[in-house]
Amino acid sequence: MRAVPLRLSVAALSAALLLSACSGGGDDSDDKSADSGTTPSASAGGGSTCAVDKLDTQAGAVNAAPGAGDSGNVTFTITNTGAECSLAGFPKVQLKADGAAVAVPQDPAAVAQAVTLPEQGTASFTITYTRGDGDKAIKATKLEFGLAEGAGKEFDWSYGDVVLKDEKTPDATVSGFQQAGD
Repeated sequence: MRAVPLRLSVAALSAALLLSACSGGGDDSDDKSADSGTTPSASAGGGSTCAVDKLDTQAGAVNAAPGAGDSGNVTFTITNTGAECSLAGFPKVQLKADGAAVAVPQDPAAVAQAVTLPEQGTASFTITYTRGDGDKAIKATKLEFGLAEGAGKEFDWSYGDVVLKDEKTPDATVSGFQQAGD
């Protein structure tokens, strides 16, 4: 006779756990930020928000697109030269050429996350692009990297022209910030 109440208790407990896991604890703010394209607060990762002038940024791993129609990746490594700080979400990136600039959109498959950078800590982000040629491409010579607010840093872009989907949208994406190193 005790087996029946025990089975019901296990089933009831399993159902309760399953339902509580689906609810997200009653606070769905993280789900909203992922769905809406907004980024979580930088302070969620610890420390103050990083300042772009305290970040040493360099192009690291490069898998350049060899010719028109080919895709390539350029990974940028960020080293924090100041006190502990946080990065959240996605970097702000623009490709520039002869007075024109186009914003590189966020990779829709990437997940925004907060990254805490101790002094000399590193993080990275990756630009994925399709190399172009002719009128349907931006002849990019510079890439500007910035954070959600404030001025950015400019870098030489030597990885070829980038296809334009339309006048303002390159066939390129930028990943979210990722923790790098140990």
